[in-house]
Amino acid sequence: MNGNDFMAWVLRSPLHGMLSNGMMLITITGRKTGKKYTTPVGYYVEGDSMWVITSRERTWWKNLQGGAKVDLLLKRKPVQGFADTDLDEKSVEARMVEYLRHVPQAAKPMKIRVEDGKPNPLDIANTAKERLFVKIKLNA
Repeated sequence: MNGNDFMAWVLRSPLHGMLSNGMMLITITGRKTGKKYTTPVGYYVEGDSMWVITSRERTWWKNLQGGAKVDLLLKRKPVQGFADTDLDEKSVEARMVEYLRHVPQAAKPMKIRVEDGKPNPLDIANTAKERLFVKIKLNA
């Protein structure tokens, strides 16, 4: 069992509460294969949108370019939504600042220095080259 398998197991279990406020399972459908892929992701909520940060090196998000339906397991409840990617580096930089406001503990692992309570702009710019955001709107 790898790390993702373990996280998925916890998120599906009665123990999910220790992770569910910042992690969920996202299931996407491969554009070419039609195969469903489920992976644990970190998220935060802002307004009526959920935001997921991921590495550009990963591949699951490529199935969401141009927008796609997704299935989520959010706080152990199945939810559907519509997801799209944000790859623009300047937009990712701005979103990264918001992300760190919601999840300040993520700064250190991403090597973003925080000075006087504000993330270092150069560190943000460097990190934005390696990351992207997925915006999810939940179905009503």
